[in-house]
Amino acid sequence: MGKFKEISLTGLKKYSIKDRPSKVNIKDFAKPGLKNNFLSGLPDILAGKDFKELIDKCVIAYKSNKPVIVALGGHVVKCGLSLYIIEMMENGLIKALASNGSVVIHDFEIAKFGKTSEDVSMALEDGSFGMAEETGDGINNIIKKAAEEKLGYGEAIGKHLIENKASNNNFSLLASAYKNNIPFTVHVALGTDIVHQHETADGSSIGDCSMRDFRIFCNNLINLNEGGVFLNFGSAVIMPEVFLKAITVVRNLGYPLRNFYTAVFDMNIHYRPKINIVQRPALSGGKGFYFVGHHEIMIPLFFQTLKEKLRNE
Repeated sequence: MGKFKEISLTGLKKYSIKDRPSKVNIKDFAKPGLKNNFLSGLPDILAGKDFKELIDKCVIAYKSNKPVIVALGGHVVKCGLSLYIIEMMENGLIKALASNGSVVIHDFEIAKFGKTSEDVSMALEDGSFGMAEETGDGINNIIKKAAEEKLGYGEAIGKHLIENKASNNNFSLLASAYKNNIPFTVHVALGTDIVHQHETADGSSIGDCSMRDFRIFCNNLINLNEGGVFLNFGSAVIMPEVFLKAITVVRNLGYPLRNFYTAVFDMNIHYRPKINIVQRPALSGGKGFYFVGHHEIMIPLFFQTLKEKLRNE
């Protein structure tokens, strides 16, 4: 017999499971037997339920002519996913895009040369990282000219790629956006991109074009009100911060911006996307979602499922 007293379990109050509310029911389970209907086969539980809800919100936005806006980071391009986004631009679902500066670099290199993404660790050792002449000087010279012409950063790059018939424009988000008259805004932080290492970088031109894009981005958000969708693919810092400030501008100017939907797709849970995109914007209505997984799996899964849903509507 031990020296410590045990509580007596005699007299516990019990109930019937038949009367107990339960969060999981077999009606919500996965249905793998459904042929050619992946979405309906997902369980109505946790992320599976959220995924189906987000797809539905995108379909409703499309049918209601409300915008689906995509923000993205450079890894989306580096993982070879541009064609999924381009397809949705061309079918009228995606109405605007926004990115940080790294997307421009990778997209520009893909469009011009069919390859991108150097070995940073190796190139850092001898100081050659980011010193590709065609990329650095090419983008910087385009932006200097764009500032003179009062163009946005994204529009200027897309215009250049189209007018110069870059050999891989079919893979380029910027070229496709320009061709389809879809605004693509670029939000640059000075010193974060390899093009800023070059003597051809002009801070006033970069700032002028990117600031113009911020104002365009703010204008794009107006139509999110009552049913639009904002998707962030892999930008952990720049786009969540830009999004929050743009919402402030829109609401401050008196435009209603409520009851829209947001979603983050990323490989980890990050503070800024979670707070600035998923949580804070939905406090007065709407809903935010967060999905974790590799871009090269999750983004094709999302767009392929969305395409299937649109086809079956």
